[in-house]
Amino acid sequence: MTRAVVFAYHNVGVRCLKVLLSAGVEVPLVVTHCDNPSELIWFDSVAAVCEDHGIPYITPDDPNTGEVLAQMQSASPDFLFSFYYRHMLKAPLLDAVPRGAYNLHGSLLPRYRGRVPINWAIIRGETETGATLHVMNVKPDNGAIVDQCAVPILIDDTAGEVFGKVVVAAEIVLARSLPKLIDGTASFRPQVLSDGAYFGGRKAEDGRIPADAGAKAVHDLVRALAPPYPGAFIDLRGRRIVIERTRLIDAPPSALPGQPLRLAADGDALQFFCADGCSLQVLAATMDGQPLTAARLRTLSTDN
Repeated sequence: MTRAVVFAYHNVGVRCLKVLLSAGVEVPLVVTHCDNPSELIWFDSVAAVCEDHGIPYITPDDPNTGEVLAQMQSASPDFLFSFYYRHMLKAPLLDAVPRGAYNLHGSLLPRYRGRVPINWAIIRGETETGATLHVMNVKPDNGAIVDQCAVPILIDDTAGEVFGKVVVAAEIVLARSLPKLIDGTASFRPQVLSDGAYFGGRKAEDGRIPADAGAKAVHDLVRALAPPYPGAFIDLRGRRIVIERTRLIDAPPSALPGQPLRLAADGDALQFFCADGCSLQVLAATMDGQPLTAARLRTLSTDN
């Protein structure tokens, strides 16, 4: 029977682990993460799947230790798989499996190598992304591609909605790649790294809406950071306003380009005027963590 050690977290980790089990792959060890109490945990638990299936699992702070390597070697795996595991795996772990180490990445490599690829793809206005299974090496996300599957990004899709599509794409890619990996007939396509770029992680402050952003750029930032992510925001009179959902207004610009960003009440609705003179309908927003209505915004605007 084929054996694999799995490094996994998040929904992609859950679903891809289940793909392995459904295909009859024996998983003698899973390496995952303890949930961070300061993080909003909106995703499913790899540890819970392990408990349901009686699979031994560990949650080391650092997987690149002699202890973890020894545990992995004692499991005698044929393959190593990484599914949305958050730490880089170094050469001793990658070299410890005779049939190769493989990672499932949430983009169409070589595009959007690195961190939070779905969020970056939406921020940059892409109309598709996907999932890629590739060979792991010590450089992040640059090994040869085994298979990939594309999904569309619709004009109003949030990162959470696109993530759900990418999870399904990940299942498809892994399920159709496994038989060929196991029987040794899989083909590998080297990445042309110049066709993409590497992107780093994002901090909460990166969600501040730039003063010179046009309506489309603001809309893309808002949906890329919509809940359960931290959100795109502005500060108005010392209050933090998070713009959670917007819609592009199909109308000529309502102001001259170059005007400052402005959030305004229009009857019972909220409208966000952008630097290119175009505006957005604000479908959901919060102020200091509470829903922001047109009436609340008027009160703020008239406060001395």
